[in-house]
Amino acid sequence: MNARDMLDKLVGFDTVSRNSNLPLIDFVEDYLAGHGAKSVRVPDPTGTKAALYAHIGPQVDGAIVLSGHTDVVPVDGQAWDTDPFVVMEKDGKLYGRGTADMKGFCALALAAVPLALEKGIKRPLQIALSYDEEVGCLGAPPMIDHMVASGLPRGNAVIVGEPSMMQVVTGHKGGFGFKLHFQGFEVHSSIAYQGVSAIMMAAKFIEWANQVNAESAAAIPNEINAVFDPPYTSLHFGTITGGTANNITAKDCHVTMDVRLVPGDDGQAWRDRIHAKLSEIETQMKAVQPTCAIVAEPFFGIPPLSPETNGTAEELARRLTGDNGTHVVSYGTEGGQFQERGFSTVVCGPGDIAQAHQPNEFITVDQFEQGEAFLARLIDHLAS
Repeated sequence: MNARDMLDKLVGFDTVSRNSNLPLIDFVEDYLAGHGAKSVRVPDPTGTKAALYAHIGPQVDGAIVLSGHTDVVPVDGQAWDTDPFVVMEKDGKLYGRGTADMKGFCALALAAVPLALEKGIKRPLQIALSYDEEVGCLGAPPMIDHMVASGLPRGNAVIVGEPSMMQVVTGHKGGFGFKLHFQGFEVHSSIAYQGVSAIMMAAKFIEWANQVNAESAAAIPNEINAVFDPPYTSLHFGTITGGTANNITAKDCHVTMDVRLVPGDDGQAWRDRIHAKLSEIETQMKAVQPTCAIVAEPFFGIPPLSPETNGTAEELARRLTGDNGTHVVSYGTEGGQFQERGFSTVVCGPGDIAQAHQPNEFITVDQFEQGEAFLARLIDHLAS
């Protein structure tokens, strides 16, 4: 299969994160086996999903790892002009869910396998495909740990193929989140002072976060943070639900929160600061009604990707792309998870992150071809 055929095939699997990705993994496993490459599955605890990694080439250290995720975000409620699970080419663009984020890169990586075998690479190529990246980068850590513990020849550099317009991204923000449940006390709104509105207590916390963001925005960033947009750790609330009726103080309010952490900031210190504020608000609630509470459930955690000094992955990616600029991004990837396990890592892949998660998601044909040329140069490098 050529790269475009592979893209068509991968997009055709509905691997929205709520679904199983096993049909796609079955296909990839069979495809690699057809080229004599053995792959290893790392299933999730439920057995309904799996990550997969494979080693192509000689059994020596110094592999280049191509990392991608197999899941995509939902299309529910989005106005698509085409079937999101069928690649449609029009006006130099390839439309379909995941074409940019990031089945485009996965297709290119898999299509490069027969080329690597044909060229007789002297250093190995490894492919690592995860699950549940879109819901918190959940599938990569057990896969990476399995790769390390398996005795697989150690990778020398990891290229995470998230859409970066083929620029070499050496840093990105980390992140973590909480699902917050404010538990209030119901009374008639005419005597609201005798009750505890979970919604109003949540609003206090949200306003505190707004103040923290304003203070951070007003501060002068250090040299590392200054290259990010925004150049500080930010707090954000994505969803909020609660209340029973207009004339009843809300018994429950559910809020989701995420924190986007600049490299160098202490994630635990931010967690402690958040918990301290929640404890302060909870104390106010309990002073009115002791049964009130705030439950904070962590639901994802992504380490930042930090720029490396003389990093092997950066040096290689710059040599292959010719890009000598400084690039960082505010979104998170699995790159930090590879890096914290000792792998030199960069983000470099085809497509524009602005198209990710959008209706009518696309990757341009030019970007797809640039990605294909990049991997061809990588294969030549491994064969030299």
